[in-house]
Amino acid sequence: MKNMNEKTPKSFPCYECQAGMMRLQFITYFTWLGEELVTVPGFPAWVCDVCGRREYDQRAISWLTTMLNPETGRARAPRPRLHRPVEKRESIRPSTD
Repeated sequence: MKNMNEKTPKSFPCYECQAGMMRLQFITYFTWLGEELVTVPGFPAWVCDVCGRREYDQRAISWLTTMLNPETGRARAPRPRLHRPVEKRESIRPSTD
């Protein structure tokens, strides 16, 4: 799928049915968040004019995932540091015997 920030074609052949053309449309996107159905109107998608296959812009999906993440905007708790015991190493020096 093409990134919509690059020069975007007006259409391209459908990889599913190979008969239709994928065209950019703004549709209502549906997803589940836990047990709640979330709808996002005006979401960019490429839709085949023959078989109806939909491909979503990966940048838009990433943005939506970030926005729906319950951890977004929360400060992260600092990670505990693991302290490894320092092993004493014997000095390896050639003997002068």
